[in-house]
Amino acid sequence: MSRWSTFTAAVATMLGATFGGLFLWRRIRTQKRKALKGPAAAEPVQAQLEADITTTQPAARPELLVPSNQPVTIPPVSMLIQVPPVVVNSSDEWETFWPTFQKDLLLYPVLGLDCEWVSVKGKASAVSLLQLATFSGHCVLVRLLSFREAQLPLPKGLMGILSDPHVLKVGVGCYEDGKRLVHDHGLTLGCTVDLRYLALRQRQAVLNNGLSLKSLAADLLNYTLDKSLELRCSDWEADVLTHEQMKYAARDAQISIALFFQLLGLNVEPSVPAEGETVFVQLASRCQGLVDVPFRGHCGGEGENGEWKRRSRKSTVESPESGDQQVPDPRKNKRKPLGVGYSARKSPLYDNCFLHAPDGQPLCTCDKKKAKWYLEKGIGELVSEDPFIVRLLFEPSGRPESQKDYYLIAKENLCVVCGKAESYIRKNIVPHEYRRHFPAEMKDHNSHDILLLCTSCHAASNVHDGILKQQLVEEYSAPQGCEVGVRLLEDTGRRRVRSAARALLSASNGMPESRREELLSIIQSFFCNDHQDVTQEMLQRAAALETRIFNESFVSHGVKVVRAYAERGLPGLMELEHRWRQHFLTTMHPRYLPPLWSVSHNHDKYLRKYGEDLQIQLN
Repeated sequence: MSRWSTFTAAVATMLGATFGGLFLWRRIRTQKRKALKGPAAAEPVQAQLEADITTTQPAARPELLVPSNQPVTIPPVSMLIQVPPVVVNSSDEWETFWPTFQKDLLLYPVLGLDCEWVSVKGKASAVSLLQLATFSGHCVLVRLLSFREAQLPLPKGLMGILSDPHVLKVGVGCYEDGKRLVHDHGLTLGCTVDLRYLALRQRQAVLNNGLSLKSLAADLLNYTLDKSLELRCSDWEADVLTHEQMKYAARDAQISIALFFQLLGLNVEPSVPAEGETVFVQLASRCQGLVDVPFRGHCGGEGENGEWKRRSRKSTVESPESGDQQVPDPRKNKRKPLGVGYSARKSPLYDNCFLHAPDGQPLCTCDKKKAKWYLEKGIGELVSEDPFIVRLLFEPSGRPESQKDYYLIAKENLCVVCGKAESYIRKNIVPHEYRRHFPAEMKDHNSHDILLLCTSCHAASNVHDGILKQQLVEEYSAPQGCEVGVRLLEDTGRRRVRSAARALLSASNGMPESRREELLSIIQSFFCNDHQDVTQEMLQRAAALETRIFNESFVSHGVKVVRAYAERGLPGLMELEHRWRQHFLTTMHPRYLPPLWSVSHNHDKYLRKYGEDLQIQLN
């Protein structure tokens, strides 16, 4: 063989080996990526995370991609809380920590979330601290006010991960925290799951102390969170957070994500996603109907569901001795049993007293207080003590159409779902936020839709109600949530002036002169139209400027939904009433409903009395 032929063969062999190795490497990488992501449309944050890690850390990639037959074990709480938090005051600090978050989110796209802020004289300030924790315990504490006061944009990675619809954010009150983040910093928070809903859904979970984060941690994780007043009410806007503050803030986020995996049962036995299924789809399917749903339980005190109130602190201007105490006295806090902070009735709802017409025809049942009122006014006479019957001495405005009428039947004082005969409260089958806007013709004598439920059934029913309300939100573009956040809009011009003043007051000495002049011109234009120098008094006034304005176009969720149904007249409102009644039957399966209770109660009567063309006057 000639020397030229030998050289050609060697080159061909090398090229063949190179292209073969490249092809084999791409095939292995594609298979591993499919095992993690699934063949469906790529999830935005997951795809970006993989791309970032591929370009920045090629050698680490084999360790990041876990084969589908080797699920990652969730670390126990004792290990998770040992991971020290990282405080972020700038974009550079965020970028340093961001790759650690990327690695964890590739494995489990879920974050524990919480916020901290301070309140002076009952008025809440802007959110000052945002806590995020991954499944492994890595926790970042983002000091949002540091970015605002320095007029710096928030990191794009942070904004992207908060709004990404394929990364779950879990916590107690995280939906409400999202409202505050939007209002205070323009941050969009999506894909939230309130842990209280998951706790109520897990019927086998033993909840003895309530649904606050501290109570859930004690009952489900056997871990005691430090919720001392000194920490809860500390200064979260301080220049430097203490070690105790950092530990307290990190624990809330770390415990939140630990509770999430505990409630899903993944802390004991991690499950492997089905073929073609992503980890996110697996997690989200277990939270079906609970994503981005505001919690509708009644809040108790600090010991129950007081997470919203826990950021209050004493005024930094007035001393505690002055009597201006901003923190509720913990001695006045009465803990309530599980029932989402509900207070059970202290007396029966149904006294089963009867009112009769002058000729003796039964008219309706009523409570004893009302029956005695007729006697005291001299417009009724006592017929019987047991049962308690009062005959009216005047002709009533109306009489039952038949003796088979719902309001003529004696009713038992027990939970209509489970039959429990104590610790019950009233349940509005058609929620008050809709019923209150019904026309007067449909609000008279509507006790048909007020039933008794025990506290636990009431809490479970509210969970299901929240899901139907969310459906109505989507069907009629009727936003739901904190009314204050909708009634009040942010005036961006006034907000810009306030931010400029706060920046000058906090960092004027170390600020470049050009930047200082720029901020002063903003304040000068607002107060004195460029004809007067900015004084210290102006700076103080600007720093305390109210930036919210009343939203005159505000329409509440209830009004918007009722209006939409009222466009079809009386039949439309009857359909809304029917929908809520049927929803109660379908979700709660009540076994002890009063006789003659019906999803179509009074509908035939409305049509006979008013007709389909009744002019609807909403309240």
